[in-house]
Amino acid sequence: MRPYLRVLTPLLVMLMAFVLAGCGEQYIVLDPKGPIGETQKDLIILTVILCAIILVPVLIMTAVIAWRYRDRPGRKAKYAPNWDHNSKLEFTWWSIPIVVIAILGVITVKYTFDLEPSKPIESAKEPVTIEVTSMDWKWLFTYPEEGIATVNYLKIPEDTPIRFQLTSDITMNSFWIPQLGGQIYSMSGMAMTLYLQADEPGTYFGTGANFTGRDFAQMTFNVDAVSDDEYTAWVDEVKGSNNELTQEGFEKLRERGTAEVQQFSAFPEGIFQKVMAQYAVDGMVHHHHGGVYPPTDSKSDSNSHAGH
Repeated sequence: MRPYLRVLTPLLVMLMAFVLAGCGEQYIVLDPKGPIGETQKDLIILTVILCAIILVPVLIMTAVIAWRYRDRPGRKAKYAPNWDHNSKLEFTWWSIPIVVIAILGVITVKYTFDLEPSKPIESAKEPVTIEVTSMDWKWLFTYPEEGIATVNYLKIPEDTPIRFQLTSDITMNSFWIPQLGGQIYSMSGMAMTLYLQADEPGTYFGTGANFTGRDFAQMTFNVDAVSDDEYTAWVDEVKGSNNELTQEGFEKLRERGTAEVQQFSAFPEGIFQKVMAQYAVDGMVHHHHGGVYPPTDSKSDSNSHAGH
């Protein structure tokens, strides 16, 4: 039996490595394109290194002990059936994890405050506000300052803070653009706030990261980060399309089902606020992570903090 185990063990290890490598063609979380994603990448790497300080020696010692003290003819290891304590060893294997956990705790607390989702990104540019409404199974994006709307598609100016306001028309979902930053939930009756920024032009993958039923896997969208001039030209183009999102069209969107990419030159006034307030009790609406309606003056919060 032992020869088979010796052959199978490395094969199993290689198989696990192959399977893990095939989980995705691109490790987009580790290829951030914005200040929030970059900071979160640093936290991931630092956490892995700290955990490896404990994990790697334990794995090595496990293999060495299993090999050194295996049952074999002519073994010369000291036989000590009554041995059960060594102060130096116990001090070592308790003190190192405690120190690592303490360091990890301090780092986690610091990054938690630094990466508060509603904390504005320091920038000389005014933030662009985008209202995000999750539906079954599609995303509605409204641009209150520009007066336009899109379905399953975002276009944003590069190197500009984007202030996302998020709610849900029905089921709770999770809004995630991996290369720009971590996910945040969209919940009915609540307004969540998330600041993100793309530092360079490109097309970034966005998705719903929460299981919501039959077609949840179709809740994906592209985010095109472009220059300020290209963004302005796109807004003007959409406004001139004469394709308005009417109240009737909005009610059609609310029906369960998938949707293609769409762009609208206008949308019903206050549509985001109405969606958010539809489940309110006695007029009370919850605002989380800085969710405030009507939106606050962007000048008052665009330069107040230095990053997430």
